[in-house]
Amino acid sequence: MADLNSIEAGSESGRDKNPDGSGAEALPEARSQGTMVLRKFLRHKLAMGSVVVLALIILASIIVPLFYPHSFADASFSSYVDPSGEHPLGTTQVGKDMMAQVLRGTQFSLLIAITVAFLTTVIGVVLGALAGYLGGFTDSAISRLTDLFLIVPSIAAAAIMVRVFDGSWYVVALVLAMFAWMPIARITRAEAMSLSQREFIEAARASGAGTGRVVFKHLVPNMVGTITVNATLAVAQAVLAEAALSFIGLGVQIPDTSLGLVISENYEQMQGRPWLFFGAFTVLVLISLTINFIGDGLRDAFDPRQRKVKA
Repeated sequence: MADLNSIEAGSESGRDKNPDGSGAEALPEARSQGTMVLRKFLRHKLAMGSVVVLALIILASIIVPLFYPHSFADASFSSYVDPSGEHPLGTTQVGKDMMAQVLRGTQFSLLIAITVAFLTTVIGVVLGALAGYLGGFTDSAISRLTDLFLIVPSIAAAAIMVRVFDGSWYVVALVLAMFAWMPIARITRAEAMSLSQREFIEAARASGAGTGRVVFKHLVPNMVGTITVNATLAVAQAVLAEAALSFIGLGVQIPDTSLGLVISENYEQMQGRPWLFFGAFTVLVLISLTINFIGDGLRDAFDPRQRKVKA
């Protein structure tokens, strides 16, 4: 019996000491929320693969044109040259190198998509947060404005406005952003209404913080997960919306270009010369898929109920 008690005492004393013999057992270091989110995102294999593919597409669209021997505006080549070492994707009907066209179109499509995502996120978050926090007349006015924009056929309205104000890429981006902020505003409003009832918001009000400080210093930082996920998905939606407008000839206009415009100019060659169509089409699909997969990974990473990574 004495031996058993001595063994138990020895084991307890061993647990109470650190490896350096300093006494109390060392507790595991607490992980911040950002660290936990990053670890969960890095474990999402599909999202990480998408990050690599998207990064390669972006780098290729920026770096390759610096060394590529042909300019996207050069129309001095023969029409419909088959793919070769000099022209990896052949040439178009007007004698332009298709690889240069795809690279240039990728640049403009990504630029438009990022601009649209930034503008829609800013507009949606500001209006949604104000509506959810202030309530009353402000909430009613912003909600009715959101409903008004939601019932407008966005593609048709965007096509008309782009035609009126010419088809420069920044005009297309502004018009698309004008009709894309509503879903983010609704999501942000709902979350802001929930957070407004929390103790830390009440404490901020009691300390004399104004509306701007409460919204932008307390509410918005606590919605960073939702904002990040929706901003990511807005990029994919903007890529497809711009491609749809340009495909029907109501989006980006020459001398600017985009993947949608390149596809529109060469879709009739899908059977006879498929490389002229599927080059830009493949890049467009890859951009859209990778961004959506990244958004899925971010959503799972920010979800506190998601303990295991799905993919």
